[in-house]
Amino acid sequence: MGGFRAFLRAALVFLTVELYLVCCDITDGNAEHLKREHSLMKPYQGVGSSPTSQWDFWGSTLVTSSYVRLTPDERSKQGSIWNTVPCYLKDWEMHVQFKVHGSGKKNLHGDGIALWYTKDRLHPGPVFSNKALFHGLAVFIDTYSNDDATDRSFPYISAMVNNGSVNYDHGRDGRSSELGGCSAEIRNREHDTYLAIRYSKGRLTVMVDVDDKNEWKECIDIGGVRLPTGYFFGASAATGDLSDNHDIISMKLYQLMVEHTPEEENLDWTKIEPSVSLLKSPKDNIDDPTGNFRGTPLTGWKVFLLLLCALLGIVVCGVVGAVVFQKRQERNKRFY
Repeated sequence: MGGFRAFLRAALVFLTVELYLVCCDITDGNAEHLKREHSLMKPYQGVGSSPTSQWDFWGSTLVTSSYVRLTPDERSKQGSIWNTVPCYLKDWEMHVQFKVHGSGKKNLHGDGIALWYTKDRLHPGPVFSNKALFHGLAVFIDTYSNDDATDRSFPYISAMVNNGSVNYDHGRDGRSSELGGCSAEIRNREHDTYLAIRYSKGRLTVMVDVDDKNEWKECIDIGGVRLPTGYFFGASAATGDLSDNHDIISMKLYQLMVEHTPEEENLDWTKIEPSVSLLKSPKDNIDDPTGNFRGTPLTGWKVFLLLLCALLGIVVCGVVGAVVFQKRQERNKRFY
C-alpha cells in the first residue's frame, strides 16, 4: 500500500500543477509583462497629435478622463484611436475593457467596435470606420445584424485575418471571411465588459468576460495563424442610421514569455504575410445556431481536460480497488 500511496500523491501533484497551468493560460495581468508603450489607460496620458504621443485619434473620437468615446449615440459617426508605436512582440495578449451603451431599444442600435492589429493605421474606410482591404488581424464586436436571413444572435464577435485582398462583406456581417465567432450580451450592461485577444505560436484565441463573473469564456480558438511583427494596434467604431455610444476604457498589452526554435528566432517576422492555414476556406464552414464554429479541432486545453478526466477515473478506480482489497484482507484475517 505504501507504493500505491506514493503514486497517488505524485499523481495529485501532477494534476494540481497541470490544472494551474491551464487556469493561467490567459495571463492574470502581471504588471511585469505589461508593455506600456502599447497600452491605453487612464488618465490617457500620451494621447494626441504631438510627436511624442503614443496614441493618436481621428473622427468623432472624444478623450475624457474616464473613457475614450469612439462614437457618441448619434447617427453617421465614425471614430478611431491608434497606437503610434509598432509592435515587435512575437507573442502577445491584449486585454480590452469596453462599454457599448445607448438609448436604442432591442435591434435598434449599431454598429459596433472593431479591434485591429494592422500594417496601416488611421486609414478611414467602410469597415467600422477603417479601410476594407487591410493587412493583419481584426476582431469585430458587431451589434447589428445586416443579414435578414441570419440565424445568429447579436451582438456577435468574430475575427478576420486579411492580406489586403479580401473585402469585409457587410451584407452578411463578414460571415464569408470570418475565422470563428460567438454571441455575447455586451450592450447596456451595468458591470464591466472585457475582451482578450491572445496570439502565441501561431494560435489565435479570443476570450470574453461579460457576465460579471471575473472569468474568461472562450469565443474563438484557431491554429495556423501567421501574423507579422511591426504592425499597429487600434480600435474603431461607427454608427449609421442606428447608433450607440462606443467607449474604450482601456487597452492593455502583455508580452507572453514563449520559447521559439532557433529557426523561428532567425526568421524575419516583419516579412511574414498575414494568413491562416485552414483545411478549407472560412466561407465553406457552416455555423450552428449558437454561433459556434463547426469543424474546429480540439484545442490543447480541451485535450488536456479529456486526459485529466481519464486520469482521474483511473485514480478513483485504483483507490476504490485498494480499499476493497484491504477490506478483504482484514476479513480473511478474522477467519484464522
